Amino acid sequence: MTISAARLKELQSRSDADIDYSDIPELDDTFFETAALVTPSAKTQITVRLDRDVLEWFRGQGKGYQTRMNAVLKAYMESERRRSR
Repeated sequence: MTISAARLKELQSRSDADIDYSDIPELDDTFFETAALVTPSAKTQITVRLDRDVLEWFRGQGKGYQTRMNAVLKAYMESERRRSR
C-alpha cells in the first residue's frame, strides 16, 4: 500500500486530539499483566520453484509479497499440525 506525499503531509498536520480512537479498546493494567513479547522467528533464505501465475499474483499484491507468502504457508502448516493432533 502506498500513500501520496500530499496525504502523508495532511495526516502529519493533524493533532492527536483529532484522532478518533473510539473503535480501539483501551489497554488497561490487566492487558499488560498477561501480555507477552513475541519476536518473529529468524528467516532462512532458500531457492524455491513456484508456478509463474502464483508468483505474479503475490507480486501483484505489492511490497511485502514474500512476507505474505510466508504467512500463507505458515497458516497451512499450523492448520495441518492441529489436524494431525
